[in-house]
Amino acid sequence: MRSARSRAPSLALLFTALAALTAPAVPVLGQSVEPIRSTGGMVASQQWIASQVGADVLAAGGNAVDAAIATGFALAVTHPTAGNIGGGGFMVIRFPNGQTTAIDFREKAPLAAHPEMWLDENGAYSATMHHRGHLAVGVPGTVAGFDKAHRLYGRADWNDLVDPSVDLAADGFELSEALARSIGGFARRIEYEASKAAFTRNGTAYEPGDTWKQPDLARTLQRIRDARSDGFYRGETARLLAQEMQRGGGIITEEDLDRYEARERSPVTGTYRGYEVISMPPPSSGGVAIISMLNMLEAYDLRAMGHNSPEYIHHLAEAMRRAFRDRAAYLADADFADVPVQKLTSKEHAEWLRRSIDPERASVSHPSDVDSGYESPETTHYSVVDADGMAVSVTYTLESGYGSGIVVPGAGFLLNNEMGDFNAGPGLTNATGLIGTKPNLARPGQRMLSSMSPSILARDGKLFAVVGTPGGRTIINTTLQVILNLIDFDMNVQEAVNAPRIHHQWLPDRISIEEGGATDETVRRLEEMGHRVGVGGTQGSANSIAVDPATGERLGAPDPRSPDAGARGR
Repeated sequence: MRSARSRAPSLALLFTALAALTAPAVPVLGQSVEPIRSTGGMVASQQWIASQVGADVLAAGGNAVDAAIATGFALAVTHPTAGNIGGGGFMVIRFPNGQTTAIDFREKAPLAAHPEMWLDENGAYSATMHHRGHLAVGVPGTVAGFDKAHRLYGRADWNDLVDPSVDLAADGFELSEALARSIGGFARRIEYEASKAAFTRNGTAYEPGDTWKQPDLARTLQRIRDARSDGFYRGETARLLAQEMQRGGGIITEEDLDRYEARERSPVTGTYRGYEVISMPPPSSGGVAIISMLNMLEAYDLRAMGHNSPEYIHHLAEAMRRAFRDRAAYLADADFADVPVQKLTSKEHAEWLRRSIDPERASVSHPSDVDSGYESPETTHYSVVDADGMAVSVTYTLESGYGSGIVVPGAGFLLNNEMGDFNAGPGLTNATGLIGTKPNLARPGQRMLSSMSPSILARDGKLFAVVGTPGGRTIINTTLQVILNLIDFDMNVQEAVNAPRIHHQWLPDRISIEEGGATDETVRRLEEMGHRVGVGGTQGSANSIAVDPATGERLGAPDPRSPDAGARGR
């Protein structure tokens, strides 16, 4: 492969010139609309420039893993609210022969972490320490994960995967209206000087159409390009990160960074109406919960109920309620806790759970010693399929939008606040949402529980779809509904992504429905059944890909909920 620099004098200029021609039209939610078609590979992500970077890698001979890595690095430049090198996430891979694997690059607790670390001097829990500031930062995993995936399964030159992002950061790219508004809002509310400097022009807010350059980030990406993961976890970048931790009262050290390793794991798998479901295992809770819900719902004729009818929403909410209770009770990092994955994903367990579902009446969720905590919706998901049929599903995050808000001075990248996904402290569970159950307490080296659910579907040995979404705990239910839309309602992938969604997570005991997702009569009927219902807002950004079984074409579906999303074929 030729390097990104030899392909064009400036990727930023190329992307600016292409923007008016190739930026995707935004479909209306629920509208019948065709996906983007390609006879070769396809990349669908929350930021169309990053999708183009991935598609260029496919066109130059890279495989789906290569394209996923290049897309991920590009999102770290063009989608700073969640794209990252200072966070972590998960990658699920399906090879053309049907074999599968998963790369776990979830962040870890530092060596100095302990379960009581967010209690103040009086023993009182501090949400500020838990979710904001330097103690909320976990040891980042993204760069190690990409490096491991490439060493194991990539075939392109590593430099060619990082170079486009170096160029984007150094030369800059034109800000869309949505991104200019987003980084402007972040810069106004953040308190750290390095963060203000990175996201403004000498203190002045950027406007749509401005060129945004990130020279410090470009130099960090250069070090990663030249030394792979050592360019992040050792040397100058590690020194700058640890120095900022010490300055701000954090606990990540150069030793923490040096010791971080990504893990290859076996995906969790299940079946639904003849389709194979492949998803992420713990420390993700998503794959287990999705398979559990599909197992429960398989006994019902969902199509006959009607999409988003009262009966349909009721049964979805009851399945969600039970899966999320299991999530709270059992799921954590399986390297530190005994997680009964086989039981939770079994058809027998689903049958036992289904027996307690009343078709006419809502169950009641009770606060107990298993409760669910806060998980930010600010994550990003992207899907990749190459011409050979290799499929990659990636979800990664900084946790909150812009993570901790801390830009590492001199390094130009944001740090996560993923420690907030650990439970608050031992024995602190109460009805307000504090959690104190043992499996997901902070321990040195433990990975925090996540809802991220990168997933792949196959049928009769052939790739069918690549799905996933951001959205905190709504990730699990959004991914579930895209799957149901494809299989039970025979929607094309764009229709499946566009269709309005619902969410229930056991506690709080409430169904959330997207704006336009239910009629007044449907809401009234659900309330008569005993449900609390709220309608409004949007849920997720499920940038997905399907394969046309008749033609083999890749069908890209950017989510219209994200104005800069895009799917690009090679």
